[in-house]
Amino acid sequence: MLNSKEFTNRIQKIMEYHQISASSFADKVGVQRSSISHVLSGRNKPSLDFVLKITKVFTEVTLDWLLNGTGEFPKTNGAPTPLFNNTPQNNLSKDMKRIVVFYNDGTFEEFKK
Repeated sequence: MLNSKEFTNRIQKIMEYHQISASSFADKVGVQRSSISHVLSGRNKPSLDFVLKITKVFTEVTLDWLLNGTGEFPKTNGAPTPLFNNTPQNNLSKDMKRIVVFYNDGTFEEFKK
């Protein structure tokens, strides 16, 4: 059976590794922000779809580590660098689609390619 507290700690470890917020994590995985909030708070247990999305997006995360805490994080066999690593080789094959800047007053600006 899945230990929700330990699962939550592992998600937080992934977010720290990539230096992203829970909102960014939800966006990258493709789930609603409220879903990640409910999982992190312990209100809801993660669905299989949610778990599989995490391992698909964050390829350095193994299913065994995410669910059971066994194995290594990040995977040592060719694990990618963190998403916001400032090295020149990071994300060379990706085209930027848009940038959204959120301000403290609740407004935002969107810049599209």
